[in-house]
Amino acid sequence: MEKFTLYIDGNPIEATKGQTILEAALANDYYIPHLCTHPDLPTQGGCNLCVVEIEGIAGPVRACESPAREGIRVTSKSESLSHRRSVAMELMLAGHPHDCTSCKAYLKCELQAMMQYLGAVHSRLRTVNRQNTNINTNNPLIVREMERCIQCGRCVRACREMRGVDALSFNKLNDETYISTPGDLPLADAGCRFCGACVEVCPTGALQDEAGVFRTDVPREQALIPCQVECAAHIDIPAYLRFIKEGKYSEAVGVIREKVTFPHALGYVCNNLCEDGCKRTKLNEPISIRDMKRFAVEHDKEQIWKEKYLRTKPRTGKKVAVVGAGPAGLTAAYYLNKQGHDVTVFEKQKIAGGHMTGGMPEYRIPTRDVLAEIKIIEESGVKIICEHPISNVAELKKDYDAVVVAIGTSIGKKLSYLPGSDFDHVYTAVDLLRANRLGLPIELGETVNIIGGGNVAFDVARTLIRMGKKVNVVCLEKNASQASPEEVHEAIEEGVNIFDCHSNEAIVGTKEKVTGLRVHKINSFYFHPETRALVEDPVPDSTYVIPCDSIVFAAGQVTGLAKDFGLELNRFGYPIDPRTGKSEYTTSVEGVFAAGDVITGTKFVINAIAGGRDVASLVDKYLGGDGEIDETLIERTREPVIGRIDDFARMPRQQMALKSPEERKYNFLPVSEGLTCEQATCEGTRCLQCDLRPDITRVKLWTEYAHK
Repeated sequence: MEKFTLYIDGNPIEATKGQTILEAALANDYYIPHLCTHPDLPTQGGCNLCVVEIEGIAGPVRACESPAREGIRVTSKSESLSHRRSVAMELMLAGHPHDCTSCKAYLKCELQAMMQYLGAVHSRLRTVNRQNTNINTNNPLIVREMERCIQCGRCVRACREMRGVDALSFNKLNDETYISTPGDLPLADAGCRFCGACVEVCPTGALQDEAGVFRTDVPREQALIPCQVECAAHIDIPAYLRFIKEGKYSEAVGVIREKVTFPHALGYVCNNLCEDGCKRTKLNEPISIRDMKRFAVEHDKEQIWKEKYLRTKPRTGKKVAVVGAGPAGLTAAYYLNKQGHDVTVFEKQKIAGGHMTGGMPEYRIPTRDVLAEIKIIEESGVKIICEHPISNVAELKKDYDAVVVAIGTSIGKKLSYLPGSDFDHVYTAVDLLRANRLGLPIELGETVNIIGGGNVAFDVARTLIRMGKKVNVVCLEKNASQASPEEVHEAIEEGVNIFDCHSNEAIVGTKEKVTGLRVHKINSFYFHPETRALVEDPVPDSTYVIPCDSIVFAAGQVTGLAKDFGLELNRFGYPIDPRTGKSEYTTSVEGVFAAGDVITGTKFVINAIAGGRDVASLVDKYLGGDGEIDETLIERTREPVIGRIDDFARMPRQQMALKSPEERKYNFLPVSEGLTCEQATCEGTRCLQCDLRPDITRVKLWTEYAHK
């Protein structure tokens, strides 16, 4: 590209053919005042702050509109230019509020910085009272304080040129020009895509993000993509939603697999915190992100990501043992093998998968789909040995360069203080679900009472319904509010009875035969903030017995570890690092690490996967590697022009069709067949594409330039 030299205030400036004087100056770190110009937007030339003088040309010109030419001599600093800029600034300030310190853009405002640079104060001219600043200011996601607008037009150009939406325009009413939407419609009616580009380019506080939309405890570039920042594994969600919209399902799966090892499992059971963060929630409903993940995997016929996914670094000669073949252990194993280490996974159950194959109902997460994903991990080179419990991890370390403990919380808890909790036919949720998934014998009788009201309780309840049992869920919370409303509703549809606002007194019967659960009703309850003891307001004379043949506790899970495992444990059975006293990735034995539920307590599959990734990076560094496990399986670019979609703000969330209760309660098949192709395309279209916003170039303030 042709380059040449011009001179600004006597300083040589290297320019490229096609640049303006302003562009050349800024590219050389030489500051010329400007406000209406933005590096990503076409020139408008409205603020009159970038005026300069060119030798041989009469009168000042705008640097943003004047082409750079070989050898020209430009003056950017003179008394007359300062006067012109001051007048231009005063005209802008004539209708601008004087309350800088109360503005949300305070200290982040380009106008405020410009005032400092020019030594300007609020206008010496008569204050102009604008008439049209309150038009179309009541909108979701974007706060419009148009009395702060200086009519630079950046937002109009961003919406039109950068995004191709054209939802903003210069309007005129009663001889006053102002920025609004065509016809002064609300943004939702004007075709706005709520991408936030207009907010990003606004140099003042005229356009702002609604408070609470973005987190403030993480770097801004991350916070601007709220679904991704809320995902424990930080999957590039907008990218895979775009691929699905375009019908590129294998590419979508490749993007997902850059961060997680079990995309299909997550498509069934992820706790979808990404949807809680979804910016679209402020418009109507969040994107069905979890269901879209499942859709992509089930429609991926090419697996174009697989060759890269199975590729490993040269072998290091180092050996790693992983104890536990759940999502955390298998994820750590995959990435450590990827780094070139030889990895063996030891699993005490007869099937790998941890809670995915032994602690959740089959109808929620089919075994065949989990095993298909485990097979890919084995194809990568990981060796998995089932029915091989490890009794002492310190002894195991003698044969391996590093060990990762990822046994999860595989032991269910009983409320031992409840009389009768040690009777026969009293089980935990883990006992019941594992027996059902692995085909183990368990004696239940005809009627089962479940103690607990969370999602696990309803996993147990709906499993028992499919086993042909009569099921009662007994819980403290009104309407079983600890569980998701969908779980409760679907369970009731399938025939589960709920005894809410009930407190347990004792399991009734004998050691050999359970006959019921003695309970009483309560008006309310709470847990003491210091002792955590249950404090309740009982209903007088409300004690009675709910008959049953067996009891299942859905009251949490523990690691089941003891001192003979070879690690220092806290009083709850979690491994700790004695240097910190905390349960974390490092342990009391050099070279032995831990990850997943065994250090965090029972969480979700996505958290376990994220923990597996983290510990793999840490172990790789311990073994002499760089710990860099991130990779790009699918090359991609982001197209900034998203175009206009009429009624975009009101596009409804697409829901998977649920089978009828009669269809689903007699088998363990998934309760839904998933999204259709049409639904998936629609959901991909509903995405606000928040990841485009960080691509917008940040404007440098005058203080950041070397020459100013």
